[in-house]
Amino acid sequence: MIIKNCKMIFLDKIEEGSILIKNGKIEKINPIEYEEEDIIDGNGLYLSPGFIDVHIHGAGGVDTMDGSFESINLISKILCEHGTTSFLPTTMTCPKDDIKSALRSIKSAINRGCEGAAVLGVHLEGPFISPNMIGAQNPNFVLEPSIDAFNEIASEYLDIVKVVTLAPELEGALDLIKYLSEKKIKISIGHSSASFKEAKEGIKCGCSHATHLFNAMTGLHHREPGIIGAVFDSDITCETISDGIHVVYPALRITYKIKTSDKVLLVTDAMMACAMPEGKYSLGGQDVYVKDGVARIKSGSLAGSVLTLNKAVRNIKENSPLPLYEIVKMATYNPARHCGVEDKKGKIEEGFDADLILFDEDINISRVIINGVVKNKYVR
Repeated sequence: MIIKNCKMIFLDKIEEGSILIKNGKIEKINPIEYEEEDIIDGNGLYLSPGFIDVHIHGAGGVDTMDGSFESINLISKILCEHGTTSFLPTTMTCPKDDIKSALRSIKSAINRGCEGAAVLGVHLEGPFISPNMIGAQNPNFVLEPSIDAFNEIASEYLDIVKVVTLAPELEGALDLIKYLSEKKIKISIGHSSASFKEAKEGIKCGCSHATHLFNAMTGLHHREPGIIGAVFDSDITCETISDGIHVVYPALRITYKIKTSDKVLLVTDAMMACAMPEGKYSLGGQDVYVKDGVARIKSGSLAGSVLTLNKAVRNIKENSPLPLYEIVKMATYNPARHCGVEDKKGKIEEGFDADLILFDEDINISRVIINGVVKNKYVR
């Protein structure tokens, strides 16, 4: 397959050209000669690596916590429609058996393969979080962090757990952080009441990321910088829900300026109402009401989002001075690095997986290719 007449988005530039795909890989960039019957004319569209979402609960009316392959597969197809070619299904603070069931279904999805976006592993958001920063998580199922408690839930699935979100200030958390770090699992600070000092101690012990920055964490104060201050005062990465609702655009611009596009990931934190009509849904066993594009539980707390990554890229393109290639990096290469697959996904480079998307100036998805296979039948 050859894709010609497109604007290829690299990590540091955008160049017009063509790309040759063979056996699911990027064979050659700007090939001089080729014998291909399967030619896609990019018609001047942008060619980007496929988006990678490392924090996504659901879409299409289903949720990761359903504990079924069918739900994970449907989420993968919905994400594919919007340019996401890989993702980490994300669990919630729920009963231990429900989390185990979700882990089992995610492992099945990895082994069987999905029809849309590929599953790279799992992100455990909770249950080792602070009840004081619960957000839309369920306070009835919060657990005190410990190595034993973690292994009771996830010992059979250590090979697929990529990220764990927890509160580092809780008793037992630092020991768990060190343990997870030894297992090469990313630890992310989130749903936490940590002080600046406690957050810094968590980072010292192995926390390398912050979950949905600004949301469900201590803010920046000039005498107590909190988690935000610890993130800004360290080289850890962070993720932002870039919908202009969870965090207003001036705060996002400040974040990108301080952390740079090398240290930020765009995520959706989408729940089952993503790509669905507005109305009543659920998240972590709690009712969620979606109105005017905003998802909230009865208390008024935000409950994930209905965002897609192509919209997140568009939002930052329209509301920041960042060049498009830096914005795309936050939705592709940085998440790939977060998942430990930066040697084969997340950028346009010869030998990398042919996970590619074509889109226009408004980031409307025209074509999706996963492992060299065109997934057009899933693109609306």
